[in-house]
Amino acid sequence: MSGQRGKLLDDATSCARATRLGRRSAASLPVTAMPMVHPTRSSIGLMFLLAAMWYAGASQSNSAAYLLLFVLGSIVLVSVPHTMMNVTRLHATAESLKAAFAGQELSLPIEVLNDASATRSAITVSLPEYETAREVIDEIAPGKAARVTLRFPAEARGEYRIESFCLTSVYPLGFLRSTRQFKADQRYIVYPQPAGETALPQPRARTGSNAAQPDLGEGDEFAGVRAYVPGESQRHVDWKAVARGQPMMTKQFVTESAGMLYLDFAATRFSETEARLSQLALWVIEAERARRPYGLRLPGVEIAPAVGDAHFHRCLRTLAVFS
Repeated sequence: MSGQRGKLLDDATSCARATRLGRRSAASLPVTAMPMVHPTRSSIGLMFLLAAMWYAGASQSNSAAYLLLFVLGSIVLVSVPHTMMNVTRLHATAESLKAAFAGQELSLPIEVLNDASATRSAITVSLPEYETAREVIDEIAPGKAARVTLRFPAEARGEYRIESFCLTSVYPLGFLRSTRQFKADQRYIVYPQPAGETALPQPRARTGSNAAQPDLGEGDEFAGVRAYVPGESQRHVDWKAVARGQPMMTKQFVTESAGMLYLDFAATRFSETEARLSQLALWVIEAERARRPYGLRLPGVEIAPAVGDAHFHRCLRTLAVFS
């Protein structure tokens, strides 16, 4: 375990980390054209062994010790360019990350293409910020690509940016580590962790007990879209979206009912901001699951009632970046 942590510390010196937006400069680091080479912890033992061989040869005039010293030293020197070349002519691309709730796991897909004429072996793809965000590619044939997924925890709500990731290798002997840094420039959102009461708050009437509230029905006010269910009427299918190559979605409209369902920051029973946001996130999930048009009220922010995937993620994003 200590060896693994030491390896992570070695990698962390040459790789950028995921940083929360606003905490420090978000300028992307450039791709390293040539690999950076650093000694590994194993090189300390190697140096001690070479020094012992030299001492044995010098103090005892032992030609065999000198021979072993020069042979081992030559092998190490020959391995240096091999270690450097093992991460050259590799092209790595990071794909977009999907949003997740705090406490869940995020996945960053990365594709590594070998543009060289020789096989690349034992390539480690990593985000040193996270101990679990490491995957090893055993072998990439010439002209082929390998795909890995780096997984790491979504710790706290907010908007984040991954600036870069690293390809590292200690192949073939493990005495040197070559590292190349690649730009990622990926942003992702972590929603508040849903928690609190599952029961939705009672709708609030606007002007009295008989005031109107939107509810799903055959009204005239558009309330979002949902996935089309095979067999149902196609009267409200969004054919314009279908013509653009998007999946079939059914438009939903609202009618007037008893009161407006607003998920209000001030109406939660908690005093801490994070607990209130967690409760609102849970209510958003429950309201969307029930297909009830819902709005969101935060200090300085109000989102009108609607339903649908776009409205769902808009509300959760608003909660994630609230400050």
